[in-house]
Amino acid sequence: MLKLKTILQSNLTYCILIILCLIYVLTLTVVIKYKTSITNFNELEGIIIKGNVTEDKISFVLKTKENVNCLYYSPKQKYNIEDLLGKKVHLKGNIGNLYNNTIPNTFNYKNYLYHNHIYVNYIVKDLEIIDDENIFYTIKNKIYKRIRKYDSLTSSYLSLFILGDKNNIDEDVIDIYRSNGIWHLFAISGMHIGFIVLVLNKLLKKFKFKNLIISLILLYFIFLTNYTSSVLRAVIFYILKCLNNYKNFNLTNLKILFLTAFLILLVNPFSIYDTGFLYSFLITLAILLCSKNINGHYFQKILKISLLSFIVSLPITVNINYEINFLSLLLNLIYVPFVSLIVFPLALLTFFIKPLAIIFKITITILEVTNKFFHSFSFSLIIPKMSFIVIIIYYVILLIYLKIKKKRIFLLTIILIYIHILIPKLDKNAYIYYLDVSQGDSEIIISENKKSVIMMDTGGLINSDTKFYKNIILFLKSLGIKKIDLLITTHGDYDHMGESTFIVNNFSVQKVIFNCGEFNSLEKNLQEELKEKHITYNSCVKELDIKNNKLYFLNTQKYDNENDNSNILYMKIKNYQFLFMGDASVKVEKEILNKYNIFNIDVLKVGHHGSKTSSSKEFIDTIKPLYTIISVGKNNRYGHPNKETLENIKDSKIYRTDIDGSIAFKITNKKLSVKTFEP
Repeated sequence: MLKLKTILQSNLTYCILIILCLIYVLTLTVVIKYKTSITNFNELEGIIIKGNVTEDKISFVLKTKENVNCLYYSPKQKYNIEDLLGKKVHLKGNIGNLYNNTIPNTFNYKNYLYHNHIYVNYIVKDLEIIDDENIFYTIKNKIYKRIRKYDSLTSSYLSLFILGDKNNIDEDVIDIYRSNGIWHLFAISGMHIGFIVLVLNKLLKKFKFKNLIISLILLYFIFLTNYTSSVLRAVIFYILKCLNNYKNFNLTNLKILFLTAFLILLVNPFSIYDTGFLYSFLITLAILLCSKNINGHYFQKILKISLLSFIVSLPITVNINYEINFLSLLLNLIYVPFVSLIVFPLALLTFFIKPLAIIFKITITILEVTNKFFHSFSFSLIIPKMSFIVIIIYYVILLIYLKIKKKRIFLLTIILIYIHILIPKLDKNAYIYYLDVSQGDSEIIISENKKSVIMMDTGGLINSDTKFYKNIILFLKSLGIKKIDLLITTHGDYDHMGESTFIVNNFSVQKVIFNCGEFNSLEKNLQEELKEKHITYNSCVKELDIKNNKLYFLNTQKYDNENDNSNILYMKIKNYQFLFMGDASVKVEKEILNKYNIFNIDVLKVGHHGSKTSSSKEFIDTIKPLYTIISVGKNNRYGHPNKETLENIKDSKIYRTDIDGSIAFKITNKKLSVKTFEP
């Protein structure tokens, strides 16, 4: 034991462990590639270990030879999650597809599942429960059943605080919490574990094996919360600290934290990709390093911890949201004590004492209403995606600052962030992105040095849960874009301008251009929004000059249908010609050929998603496009693109958003290069 104590106290031990841990993690997560070992997908048997039930779908993870992500659409029987958790089931179905994110710098669901050791998406056709759950799941299901007895608002927050289940919290509410920088308070973490330990210590103070009982309860709590990284860190840290005291190892909290990280990564090296793991360990590490300076009264300590957490987690926050909200520092002063001292304890009490539900509901309502209020005053800074090298430099500078406490060193981090924000404005290249918005259109045109940003259409899917505007907003922010100089709607169809109001509400839009013809209700609604925000808009424009970028609108006639009234945009960037056809038909194409002398187009955005009503052979043979882009949804009900259209454009290099994902053209003085983001 003495030898072990000496080893654990040695700084050299931790240096060696860090090196070995890095080699171990990189080998198992980067060098080795994994794929499914399941060979028969017609039928599967396994245990449901977690899931979510909505009105028309059950999504769950099945534990069999490996974990399988399962989707059961329009189930034959109505289930609640507690009817399924821990049950052994027999499934019939077939393997589904897993796709990468096709809009760059957005959430990659396929990677997320891979990092959770899930390599298969399974579409369930039939589900049969063949065996009941074990005692661990029985307790968990009883908790779910008790929570379900409360009203929807109360039960959703009880699930969040007791089980770490956020599935029933409204997405828009979560977005507001995230934007305000306080969503971390709702993730069960060290603060919540600390409160539970405090209560258990009071209740068990007369028990001889108090720490052992508390440790066992906390280990079960890890299971209850689905092995959340922040809970794992807090519980393992507590258990190691108890062992440290019991065996008199005299280890510092810093060394215990390192041992906690090593144990978690040893069991699951993919934890390194979990943002919860990164947030939890980096912030805890910073607090331990600066513990001597975190002094003063309660609110001074909260402010210092909030500021420290803000600085330490900045690169992670930036590469998730591409935006930081400085108001979060003030809001944490308000909400840390409110959530930790009132909301969370009240959630636990409400679970056991039902009459308290009315007080808890009022508290939650206050929480949501005040957050919505503060959201309208957010003071945010958009920061483009940070590269791995920039992140490493940032943390090296920050670590030096935390060690020697020199303000000049800290200034280097501010200078680094400023340079990082400035770099895109020094880029001499121009870019055009044809975004994959499924069955719709959306293009982003960025001039050299980011002098101007033009957006053409926003996409939009009627009656769909898929909110492409969120990915578009994230993508634009990831490029450091906060202002759109010109928003062009080709015409009033929902798949072209359905998300326009979200773009207008999230960016500083300077001007909007509508097409010729009568305005429909969608266009009128957008115009009302523009009037309220005092944004200039025009229609039936012939040409525009946007910061020395000349735009020509080729279709200024009025037709009897929305598609033919589409804005058709021609522009030249660094001597390369681009043509965007909207949904214009063959009739409009003939008018353009008669009216304009256009040929040798470098990049053509094909009209009407490759429909047979557009892209006639005469038109294509005349303009002779080098590249053709078809913006179209995967397996769309219209059968786009049409075979005849594909035949007409076969002499060009064809890119399709359903196959190639988003398509990006980089335009330099010497060449035109293309990059795709395949599903």
